[in-house]
Amino acid sequence: MTSCFDREDGVFRVLVNHEEQYSLWPEWKAIPAGWTDTGVLGDKQPASTTSKRPGLICGHSRCASGWMSRLTLRRSRWMQVKRLRLLCLPCAGASATMYLRWKRQLPAWIEVYPVELPGRGERLGESLIDDFESQVVRLCEEQATRMRGDFALFGHSMGALLAYGMAARLRDVGRPQPRMLFASGSAAPSMRDSDRLAGLDNDKALIADLRQQGGTPEEVFESPELLRLTLDVLAADYRLCRSFRYRGGSPFGYPLQVLAGRDDDIERERLEAWQREAGGAFSLDWFEGGHFFIRQQQAQVLETIERALTRRLEEVPHAAPAVS
Repeated sequence: MTSCFDREDGVFRVLVNHEEQYSLWPEWKAIPAGWTDTGVLGDKQPASTTSKRPGLICGHSRCASGWMSRLTLRRSRWMQVKRLRLLCLPCAGASATMYLRWKRQLPAWIEVYPVELPGRGERLGESLIDDFESQVVRLCEEQATRMRGDFALFGHSMGALLAYGMAARLRDVGRPQPRMLFASGSAAPSMRDSDRLAGLDNDKALIADLRQQGGTPEEVFESPELLRLTLDVLAADYRLCRSFRYRGGSPFGYPLQVLAGRDDDIERERLEAWQREAGGAFSLDWFEGGHFFIRQQQAQVLETIERALTRRLEEVPHAAPAVS
């Protein structure tokens, strides 16, 4: 008698249901209702590839008694399914939609939460906030329930500055700390270029800046309504950035990872200065492209994030405590 382990069936997903039962399922088949992809892959499967429902065993006696011991997983400890919330903060002028694709492209154990700021996207009816400290305090209040257990912060450009502000506030008020901080496309808070936003206080200058930075769809420039909305949001976000004041503080007790585009105009020393905020490990990863390399090199960026978070959770088994 042969079992499913004697076949070369390829790669299989590890699924979990609401009863915390686990099963392998062919990667090339749609995930059935009631089951969630854990993000872990196996090299063999204990369930029939023709089955319409996941099953812990395929019915063969050899599989029923021995599939657990013979299964080779690509990631360790898959029975202890990991879950981590990744809060993603947008760049100036943008909304949470810039991260929506990440929800589908990162593994299920990384729960992506694109953070919407007031005055845009789903919060268009709310007033824009153009003061850095006020925005940080509000974000920490609004995202408090998500910043429990295992979570990490990611921000691009202005989003990186906001992520830093949130991390600093969590540290200063003794709240639970993130697993990691990802700062993308942004100079360190201690070495911001005070001249970078000089003169960007009128429509003509803002439009020229959007053109220079890239990343804005041409449809926005062709639509007076969309352009007006974008310029209003961008102007408020730039005022917010200008209101930032660096206050220092003790280094964070967790890894800080910086992502940067090789063709961006941020000087290397301003990026490397993030290291003074990192009490744990620090790394600076370079990607081909300009300021919006996270779109141009999205696959590589997501791979970097997933690898870093996988390594971090394997290093630290429990949620980071609050700072006393």
